[in-house]
Amino acid sequence: MRTSVFIAASLDGYIARPDGANDWLMQAATSGEDHGYDDFISTIDVMVLGRASFEKALTFDGWPYGALRVVVLSRTLSDADIPEALRAKVSIHPGPVDAPFVQWLGESGATHAYIDGGKVIQSFIRAGLLDDMIVTRIPVLLGSGLPLFGDVSPDVWWDHLSTRAFPSGLVQSEYRKRGNGANA
Repeated sequence: MRTSVFIAASLDGYIARPDGANDWLMQAATSGEDHGYDDFISTIDVMVLGRASFEKALTFDGWPYGALRVVVLSRTLSDADIPEALRAKVSIHPGPVDAPFVQWLGESGATHAYIDGGKVIQSFIRAGLLDDMIVTRIPVLLGSGLPLFGDVSPDVWWDHLSTRAFPSGLVQSEYRKRGNGANA
């Protein structure tokens, strides 16, 4: 069972404004460049995200995850909070983010999980359960907001695999958690 992140952050490390808005990210996405998302998502069989990310996705014009299976980590949502049209694709799990949860994902048929949402990503990192990440830096300084990475202790080391620069100014780097060579 492999766990991965594919996310964008501002130069100063934020994934959204303090109120959760990501208008600046939408501006960057208009370049028309392929940043590798389609290739990445083609390897994914389950997405794990938090309540806030799920609720944000519900405000979009259409469901952004297509037919992909989505597991929402939440202690406050119930199946009744899932719109009827999404019930075959979306399930709620109370967590926590731990080895038994990742094992449960694998036992349910998943081989590669896309981990999304700031707090969920931070939980996977703190639990030592995130295998690799692709982080795209957007050339904007927000000054404040929701950080991609929160407090970690002890230090978490990552091996740099590659970096690509795009004509739009976006810079994308891929990392693997140190010691996870078997998940290449």
